[in-house]
Amino acid sequence: MITVLKFGGTSVGSAEAIMRSARIITSEKGKKVVVVSAMSGITNFLIHAIEDKTTDTDTILEQFRSKHVDTAKEVVADDLMDEFMTEFEKRFKEFEELLKDKSRRKDPFFTDNLTSQGERFSSLLLSFAIRSLGFKSVALTSEMAGVFAIGKPLSGSCDLNKTSARMNMNVKPLLHDDIIPVITGFYGINEEGKPLTFGRGGSDYAAAAIGNALDADSIETWTDVDGFMSADPRLVPTAVVIREMNFNEAAELAHFGAKVLHPRTIEPARMKHIPVWVKNSYKPEEPGTQIHHIKTPGDTPLKSVAMKLDLSRITIISGEISYKQCTVARIMEKFAAAETVIYAISTSLSSIAFLVHSLDVNKALKYLNELDDKEIERIDVRSNFALICAVGDGLLHRVGFCGDVFRAVKEVGASVEMISEGASEVCLNFVVSTDMAANVVKTLHKNFIDGGEQQ
Repeated sequence: MITVLKFGGTSVGSAEAIMRSARIITSEKGKKVVVVSAMSGITNFLIHAIEDKTTDTDTILEQFRSKHVDTAKEVVADDLMDEFMTEFEKRFKEFEELLKDKSRRKDPFFTDNLTSQGERFSSLLLSFAIRSLGFKSVALTSEMAGVFAIGKPLSGSCDLNKTSARMNMNVKPLLHDDIIPVITGFYGINEEGKPLTFGRGGSDYAAAAIGNALDADSIETWTDVDGFMSADPRLVPTAVVIREMNFNEAAELAHFGAKVLHPRTIEPARMKHIPVWVKNSYKPEEPGTQIHHIKTPGDTPLKSVAMKLDLSRITIISGEISYKQCTVARIMEKFAAAETVIYAISTSLSSIAFLVHSLDVNKALKYLNELDDKEIERIDVRSNFALICAVGDGLLHRVGFCGDVFRAVKEVGASVEMISEGASEVCLNFVVSTDMAANVVKTLHKNFIDGGEQQ
């Protein structure tokens, strides 16, 4: 049995957290592969190091070194400290050369390389913490393990086939010798051998990809929350942990607002029916949330309500656009060229509306304005929208459910701007103004979740 355990930044954010995670790992039965994020705050620190031109390189390096060496003094056994420092200095020298060589900043993958440095050192700390508890472990970078990525800078995807082939050579033999590999999350290497990151929060996705590559029996993501919740507990105090979800439900929630998992985590696991667990490293005794391919209907119409804020609607008006298939295709090509994520689409005879993140509006307009004026009459933009995502099993087949939902929305005086239903059997998505979103979530939770038991 192979279990992939992923630990997020807060789970390795301090000496105490690292030792807690090390004890969780060593208490697990069977063969284990660990995937780790950078220590909490380190990735932001590295991004700031790129953007802030006033801080000198030596100061950045000294702060980075102190953070990790001071932590090592608390988690690494005395008889292993010399070995730790030897490996640390080797990795630190590469980091220093990267930061000080100004010519390397011209490389399109420089930011991927720099922002992935944190994982190289957190993996080292956690591996030596495991060894300090008396177990065999080795720290592997993505290069050493064989995690391959394809795509553009800062937006990579794992090459699952190539990763599987290489990890079966580099990682599986370690498991046969009861060695616990601790692998860097967040990035893989492209065909040129350069680091390519999977996006912020991408260590979840990396763990799922590694689980897929190794044909793991389960994937556990250890974080600082109890699992998927029926709503954001900061907004809805009565929110409860969802004990079981299917892959579709978890994927929709992750994509539309729940921050428990990276949205792309589900697919590599779903491909091989590998169950995913979301658990709290601060409460390891709690069961957390299990995500699998089996549908698990609950006692309530909904399992969870999430919201995604800071959205804008771009509406493109053109006479009888529904009959201009080539124009619609060109519009979609412009969004693709702008690398803009579309959260909802709504059409009429003479217009088509797209819901995007507000930060992507200017980038999208840059490409949309390239369209021929003969095709497009005008482009309108409205902001301050929120997307409400209501998730539950078989919502499409619940007669009258949409009516019940929108009656509840009417209760709080919110106006529905866009609706998306039918693309998925497990969710109903609709758009309201940002200032009404919190009240809508509270009302839906009260009407459709409170009083029932989550499964």
